[in-house]
Amino acid sequence: MSNFDVVIVGAGAAGLFCAGVAGQLGLKVLVVDHSEKVAEKIRISGGGRCNFTNLGTTHANFLGNNPNFCRSALSRYTPRHFTELMQRHGIAFHEKHKGQLFCDRSAEDLIQMLLAECDAGGVTRWQPCQIKNIRFLAAEATKASTEIYEIDSDRGLIQARAVVVATGGLSIPKIGATDFGYRLARQFELRMVEPHPALVPLTFDADAWAPYAGLAGLSLPVSVEVGAKKDTTTFLEDLLFTHRGLSGPAVLQISSYWKPGTPIRINLAPDADLLQSLTHAKATSRKLIANELAAQVPARLADTWVQQGQTAGHNWLRPISEATDKALAVLSERLTRWELTPTGTEGYKKAEVTAGGVDTRDVSQQTMESRQSGLYFIGEVVDVTGWLGGYNFQWAWASGFACAQGLAAKLQ
Repeated sequence: MSNFDVVIVGAGAAGLFCAGVAGQLGLKVLVVDHSEKVAEKIRISGGGRCNFTNLGTTHANFLGNNPNFCRSALSRYTPRHFTELMQRHGIAFHEKHKGQLFCDRSAEDLIQMLLAECDAGGVTRWQPCQIKNIRFLAAEATKASTEIYEIDSDRGLIQARAVVVATGGLSIPKIGATDFGYRLARQFELRMVEPHPALVPLTFDADAWAPYAGLAGLSLPVSVEVGAKKDTTTFLEDLLFTHRGLSGPAVLQISSYWKPGTPIRINLAPDADLLQSLTHAKATSRKLIANELAAQVPARLADTWVQQGQTAGHNWLRPISEATDKALAVLSERLTRWELTPTGTEGYKKAEVTAGGVDTRDVSQQTMESRQSGLYFIGEVVDVTGWLGGYNFQWAWASGFACAQGLAAKLQ
């Protein structure tokens, strides 16, 4: 039998970071993971360079049933703290877009940093190691003066005073995602928010999408929104057409707020006064409408759009000087307020993260300890989901740090 102060289940971003901090605070820590490789999500993030945080991180960049839950942890461990850690390890990084920070060389540098931090804290790692069962023994049921968790693993029996669940969500199953954390939460009768794919491409009915499937690969900046009135959420990012629907940062962002059966609205020319431009061209140009439109949006999109006008009874296949004011107004309206209803998403296989998870009503925002004494949940397994752009990694660092601090205060 092996004895530890803390067993952390999951060797991803949150788990490794928490382990390193807890070990350096004097705790005897074991990290277990069913996969032979550590931190695969870090390794594949950001095209292999990992968008590891965002300089503009606040609680407003997160959603969940209680968006304020993450305030405490985020305020105590900020992007500045993590970048200072990177600098101490000599890892170069750069800002790419809207506060997003990436490693200059490779995400592998960040992984090696986390492992070095674990080594500095004397952390033990068992990989691969399957957890078969976890039992809680209250103090009165043991000969010890404290509560104990007994863990059956394929490397033998483990005893620990606390268990930290850092198993992530269901996204990208090919790198080992499982529902272990959710099952453990239910075992100890913690409430759950139903998990679902987030930061995920949206799909559409095949017949309805057929006219746009030929645009696959086309990318352009757009404004996309969902909701109505005070509940409207809007993002200004790049859109990517696919064979089955829409992707790109704009759609990944809005997908976290989209609800099945509801429409999204897209402005395909957010930086232009499209109607004014077309009206001016009508008075000064003899070019086809599609040619004038191509000055404001990509030519492939312009051509597809005027072709669609034919099926809707609008003759946009003519010189712009021959178009009626009404026809140009309709064209402008269609392009700047394109409303369409997705039929679904590409699912967990393409989702960046999993929304939902362990209900934050059953987790301490100061320590990440659940209502079940000595059982902690950090990172993606909790009902805290960040925007695209490094926010979810910052939540991993912040929640892991808060948990390590809480563990040290309780166990020492």
